[in-house]
Amino acid sequence: MLTVVLSGLRARWASFLGGFVALALGVGLLTTMGLGLSATFDAPEPAPQRFASSPVVVQGQDRLTLDVRRGPGTASVTLPLDRPQPVDNELLRELRARWTVTTSGGPDAVGVDAPATEVRALVGDRARVLTGGERRHADPGSERDTDALVGLNALLGTSGGVTAFVSIFVVASTFAFAVALRRREFGLLRTAGATPGQIRRLLLAEATALGVLASGAGCALGALGAPLLARTLVDGGLAPAWFTVGGPVWPFHAAFWTGVTVALAGAVAASRRAGKVGPTAALREADVDADTLPPGRALLGTALLVTGLGLLVWTCATDPSALLKRKTYTTLPMLLITGVALLSPLLVRPVARLLRLRGAVGTLVRENSAASVRRTAAVAAPVLVTVALAGTLFGSATSITRAKEVEGRDRTAAEYVVTGADLRPVAAPPGAAVSPTGATSVFVRDGAEAVVRYGARAVTDPAAFAELARLPVVAGDLRDLDDRSIVVNEEFERRRVGETVEVWRADGTGPVRLRVAAVLALGTGDNGPYVTRANAPGSAPDRIEARGGGPATAPALEASGGTVRTAEAWAGAGHREGDNPQKGLGMVLVLGIALVYTVIGLVNTLLMATSVRGAELASLRLAGATRAQILRVVTGEATLAVALGTVLGLVVTALVLGALGAGLAALSAPVALALPWATVGAAAGVCATVAVAASALPAWRLTR
Repeated sequence: MLTVVLSGLRARWASFLGGFVALALGVGLLTTMGLGLSATFDAPEPAPQRFASSPVVVQGQDRLTLDVRRGPGTASVTLPLDRPQPVDNELLRELRARWTVTTSGGPDAVGVDAPATEVRALVGDRARVLTGGERRHADPGSERDTDALVGLNALLGTSGGVTAFVSIFVVASTFAFAVALRRREFGLLRTAGATPGQIRRLLLAEATALGVLASGAGCALGALGAPLLARTLVDGGLAPAWFTVGGPVWPFHAAFWTGVTVALAGAVAASRRAGKVGPTAALREADVDADTLPPGRALLGTALLVTGLGLLVWTCATDPSALLKRKTYTTLPMLLITGVALLSPLLVRPVARLLRLRGAVGTLVRENSAASVRRTAAVAAPVLVTVALAGTLFGSATSITRAKEVEGRDRTAAEYVVTGADLRPVAAPPGAAVSPTGATSVFVRDGAEAVVRYGARAVTDPAAFAELARLPVVAGDLRDLDDRSIVVNEEFERRRVGETVEVWRADGTGPVRLRVAAVLALGTGDNGPYVTRANAPGSAPDRIEARGGGPATAPALEASGGTVRTAEAWAGAGHREGDNPQKGLGMVLVLGIALVYTVIGLVNTLLMATSVRGAELASLRLAGATRAQILRVVTGEATLAVALGTVLGLVVTALVLGALGAGLAALSAPVALALPWATVGAAAGVCATVAVAASALPAWRLTR
């Protein structure tokens, strides 16, 4: 068996090359992403900087700790505060009376040159006592680094998941098509006495050898690529300057055995079909094609398609806001893509028969495509993946961005909007309404089991705010907002007008009991809550909305020190998806992975398919066809298959965007769906170009 396997690999190295490259690239990417993920989990702790010379740091409380119910008992929940509290003046006097105290950069923390146990005894629960590596939490930007690592974790995790999905897809498709091309060979082996079990074991052994070799090469590629990835992330501002990769070996093990498993999984179904080939049936049939859909494939495809559609409907009905999250519109289409791809052979013949292509070349393209169902579907499948990912990723992101832009413009009656950090107060011109607001947060119990942090807006002038705001109020009145009330959205557990909500402020003070003045529709996630400045300690205005006052308004607003724009310009600039580099890079990375795999799959499939058509193409030459006509037939078949994959990808995109539109409508948000035709067209164009070249080159060689 080993001799047969090795001989087969040497003799058919060209047909295995595409699968080897795809698998090695997939393992390499998985290794790189795994090393990056491990670096986010086990990131080295940077040395303290602000209080590097102080053995102990006393920091004002920067966390809110509340007790919640956990089963029969209680547990503590700790959440970071937006506005850390300064060190208490009385505590500061006590510290200075006993030890040497160092201040640096503000009153939120001080360094103390004293034994930690004595400092803790004096401080008690009035502040936090930091020692050793924990002192870095007093450094500016420490939370920013933590947030960057969380974002990196999501980016690399999503990219790794897409890599695994697409590699499985391409490798399985490659093995299936390679088996279809070898039906004659299997028939001859059966004639020579090989049993179905031996045929299956032969294919599984080939897959194991390919998987081990490709996975080993992929791990080596990943080891080289991981440092490059780290440097790229740091240079792009997506990771802290100290971010590095390396150390743990589990990413290599995970990627290697994933690669071997993918190779075996791709060969299992193909080996079962190969084992069913009979000697006489194989000798009677053509080299390619079983134009019927195997029951197992039909059942699996239907199950995946129904599951994907069911999840879309269920998510839209129960949690429509989840459809706006990148993780949802990146992963959910994979079920639909796989289901449609598995069922695609059912569509090949009907679609081909619908075409009305003129002339002998057109007739041959139509009939060959309809007869070679498996070949056409194998070419269409990777195109489907790329087009669907391009449409769903960029289409969902663009649609959400547009919805936020429209929503942002619709929820204000202002003519001008000023943005910037710590805006200075401005004098409103006669007849003008000016409403400054700032970012803050509130903490609210969600039942007895959880505490939720809500990003909120702090209103300076409630009257001007009510005059300029055009928020989607579903109950109550914005004019009732005052220092003893709050405007909530439909996410709040207690959201009936007149009810009392127990709130902790951004600096952890509280609880305070605020009456619900109005309830807002959830929208795209930026609607409320709203409180007055009295319930937003430390909040400074970062946005000023203004209306009226004539030509004097814009110059008056410039005194705030911020950027003055019209409301339309502000709405268009404030919600660009590209403003978040991780989201933009994540989408480009995912689409790039899919496109690379598509190119590999197309080249491998078409080279294999065309290389075994020598007798067929020679017959066409004997029948009077010119070389140019034969090339038009071959490239026409490839183009038709790419077109089929593009259409199927657009169908998946339409399903996902349709669910997104329904979700936006359920959230009372503007429905502004957009299909990125340029991105989808570019992806389809690359696929078509590669398919034409990969089919024309071997056909040219065979017809010399």
